[in-house]
Amino acid sequence: MKILVTGAAGFIGFHLSQKLLSKGNEIIGLDNLNDYYEVSLKEARLALLKQENNFSFYQLDLANKEGIEKLFQEHQFDVVVNLAAQAGVRYSIENPHAYVNSNIVGFLNILEGCRHSKVKHLVFASSSSVYGENKKIPFSVHDNVDHPISLYAATKKSNELMAHTYSHLYNLPTTGLRFFTVYGPWGRPDMAYFLFTKAILSGQAIKVFNQGKMKRDFTYIDDIIQGIVKVMNKVPQSDPKTSKVPYKIYNIGNNKPVELLHFIEVIESCLGMKAQKNMLPMQPGDVPMTYADVDDLMEDVGFKPNTPIEVGVKNFVDWYKDYYKVNS
Repeated sequence: MKILVTGAAGFIGFHLSQKLLSKGNEIIGLDNLNDYYEVSLKEARLALLKQENNFSFYQLDLANKEGIEKLFQEHQFDVVVNLAAQAGVRYSIENPHAYVNSNIVGFLNILEGCRHSKVKHLVFASSSSVYGENKKIPFSVHDNVDHPISLYAATKKSNELMAHTYSHLYNLPTTGLRFFTVYGPWGRPDMAYFLFTKAILSGQAIKVFNQGKMKRDFTYIDDIIQGIVKVMNKVPQSDPKTSKVPYKIYNIGNNKPVELLHFIEVIESCLGMKAQKNMLPMQPGDVPMTYADVDDLMEDVGFKPNTPIEVGVKNFVDWYKDYYKVNS
């Protein structure tokens, strides 16, 4: 298949592109290479992808309407996987405009491109953050998610609503994936596990929010990729009898929340070093717990993430030491 992967130089986009290329697909990668985190890491991921014959890259911003229109006119994509977004909960409080430009204006441009070029399936990244402070656990895709507590979460919920509208109006098959705290090799430097590893190795104190009492459904990158690939092949169907539109939402999470302090202990164990901890209160926009109900994912595509954090964290630490030339 010919597949557009937006955010191809990002953490998930890079791993997904690698996987799809290994299966013989043609991948068009798009990324704006912004400096939200170190651009050199994005360039290093991209350099690996560019070694593949079936990969071509466009440096382009999703919010560039003319550029996106031209891209869709030049290529007839079978499937589009939209992973490009301005990420991060805390940064959305400091820089709200970046989120509206990328996550809402940009997503509209993707929807329009898919609509006009009759793309067979649009798969897009949503986020566990849409659940806000939901008290019912585990978080189910059937729960009400009308109470986001960060602008990032609000933009992701907006994406789901926009996609549903396009599925209804234009019969465009769309699937949204709510990812739960993704971690692993080639990860994002703004994420806690990355910051912890860097600080511990350099002998600096780590910031532990909410006294380390929050729980996260940490999900290993390989499980996320396997979930995306399986869902890509499961195109939602419209059903005139039930007025059901070709639209679906799935959680992709490990289904096993881990307390932050325990996660830190696993990192310490893999590094063979203890962390100095600076205990801090909860941050604005943060939630005390995330916990994915993955019943729909299991029922529809027969898959459930299952990588234990001990395995995933060790893989990340091994990669980190190798990439940043840390002597063991």
